[in-house]
Amino acid sequence: MKFNFLGSLVGSAVLAAVLVVTGTAIAQTDAPERKTAPNAYRIGPEDMLQISVWKNDAMSRAVLVRPDGKISLPLLNDVQAAGLTAIELKEVLTKRLTDYMPSPEVSVIVTDVRSLKVSVMGEVARPGRYELKSWATVLDVLAMAGGFTQYASRSRIVILTSDGNGMKRIPFNYNKVAGEQENFYLRNGDIVLVP
Repeated sequence: MKFNFLGSLVGSAVLAAVLVVTGTAIAQTDAPERKTAPNAYRIGPEDMLQISVWKNDAMSRAVLVRPDGKISLPLLNDVQAAGLTAIELKEVLTKRLTDYMPSPEVSVIVTDVRSLKVSVMGEVARPGRYELKSWATVLDVLAMAGGFTQYASRSRIVILTSDGNGMKRIPFNYNKVAGEQENFYLRNGDIVLVP
């Protein structure tokens, strides 16, 4: 009993620390829109892109998306890439290049996904930040973190996610995954807290 209380205390302290660090209010929600994986990947910071301009080797290159979400290219300087799909970025580059060449043919390929990251904290075997290469569910990242410790409160897991205006809190009950609880997909930047 003493250790369960201590585990709960540590879990509460972790949640409080996250709230203090983010400085935002947390609203509770469920995750009905997360039952399926997103149908389009959006470029993020640290992703590696291959930009090709047909018949223009000087403009074609591999570029890293900077932490501010932009890429740098000759003639165009800084271009916002984060938040766009590869097709949307292709359209932006094509439009901007028309000032310098007639009918540019541009292709954008995401060669290395590095921006899809989630954190798992609390009573798991290997807490930490995980870089994902594809969409993952709550159960997927819990497995990556090595599963629960003996003191984990499996029915009180919380996923913290940003909605643009603050943090939302999504409760997750591992004990009810086979019945009432849906296993849903995580988004970039989500934090899984296991008290």
